[in-house]
Amino acid sequence: MKKAIILFVAVALAGCTVGPDYKRPTLDIPQSFRFEDASAKDTANTAWWGQFNDPVLNELIQIALQENKDVKIAAARVEQFMGQYGTTRAALFPQVGAGASASRQRTSQVTGPTPLENLSNANPTYNNYEIYLNASWELDLWGKLRRATEAARADLLSSEDSRKAVILTLVSSVANAYVNLRDLDKQYEIAEQTAKIREDSYKLFKLRFEGGVISELELNQVKSEYEEALSRIPFYQKLIAQQENGLSVLLGRNPGLIPRGRSIDELVLPAVPAGLPSDLLANRPDIRQAEQNLVAANANIGVAKAQYFPTISLTGMLGYASNDLSKLFTSSGWAWAYGAPITAPIFTAGAIAGQVKSAEAVQKQLVFRYQQTIQTAFREIDDALVDQKRSREQLVTQSRQVGTLREYARIARLRFDEGYTSYLEVLDAERSLFNAQLSYAQTQGTIFQSLVNVYKAMGGGWVVEADRMTGLVTEAKEQ
Repeated sequence: MKKAIILFVAVALAGCTVGPDYKRPTLDIPQSFRFEDASAKDTANTAWWGQFNDPVLNELIQIALQENKDVKIAAARVEQFMGQYGTTRAALFPQVGAGASASRQRTSQVTGPTPLENLSNANPTYNNYEIYLNASWELDLWGKLRRATEAARADLLSSEDSRKAVILTLVSSVANAYVNLRDLDKQYEIAEQTAKIREDSYKLFKLRFEGGVISELELNQVKSEYEEALSRIPFYQKLIAQQENGLSVLLGRNPGLIPRGRSIDELVLPAVPAGLPSDLLANRPDIRQAEQNLVAANANIGVAKAQYFPTISLTGMLGYASNDLSKLFTSSGWAWAYGAPITAPIFTAGAIAGQVKSAEAVQKQLVFRYQQTIQTAFREIDDALVDQKRSREQLVTQSRQVGTLREYARIARLRFDEGYTSYLEVLDAERSLFNAQLSYAQTQGTIFQSLVNVYKAMGGGWVVEADRMTGLVTEAKEQ
């Protein structure tokens, strides 16, 4: 008998696992990016924001990683899935419990085939005492529990990758927000300087008008340009305040002022990270998350298919029972039971088939979602690389344009002062210079942000470094 039980359990443990085993889908991976800098390959594995050489930015990122609410929510979500994985995995092992009871009850004396009132010395009131251990174990012959555990583990790893994706997005968002803030500061400074220059011109022309040297038309031309420059100041003040509020929320704070470090002219451009496109599969948390979701869906097909087969459990009970408490732990009070209940579906009206079909459809969706996530990742990094390279070229051209327009404005003013031309030429030169300076500042910000987006798109070891800075590392363990 014992040998038969041992053999039965051995067969159960070595049972088959229904459902498909996971295989990574075939992927169309490009051989290289449109632009890359091979000398900067290792920079994607470092805290790249330090290359900006701005201590204030470093501090803001540190604060965001420790205080941002999305990061805390994501960490708590990992704990949730870790608990769910533990619950699912526990079903693979025997479940043992204990219990005890004490009761006193009275039965009717006038019911049943032989009422107690017809029996001598029959006492309708009696006690009952029990203490026992019970155990149950579902034999995973078809791999239902193993597939469910596989799916739960994939969900756990997916939540961990989701947390890292939140960290990746947060660091990139803080860096981009700070760069944009310093860019707006620069444009605001240009607007103030231009307004001050035009104010001086307006005051001078007002004196000339009062002296009868110029016409009212010329005075109004100068005044309109002055007013136009003034109108830009509250516009940039509004944008700066809104940018500070957005950055404050990223830092886990209420809206408020943001400290400043280096100006956008003083920030150092980080190196361009490089690597093979296939590296994205290991570096991007969102790609890893999409694959783990696919692994879970693949395992759930096995869970659904296993319902076609019988469910076999081993159950047992061991303990004592007695109506007399003094005789509870005697040999006569000894009680035990064991069994192997089997349940199997016979007719479900297509319910199981529907669950299998649904699980297979979900798996197909997630295959396409995984492939789509990878394609999006390749597009994002190629876009960012194109953006930073072409923006650098654009900035060089704009720098020459600003220099040319500055000289044009100087010569136009000299010509006006010496009476060779009207003030319209001066206004046109200064208006062109003002717009070119603003465009130059905007392109500066675009270059920094495009480089941040390259690091975000590639992922890399820097995410692990940022993860340590959160103080909330909840790495999903290999189980």
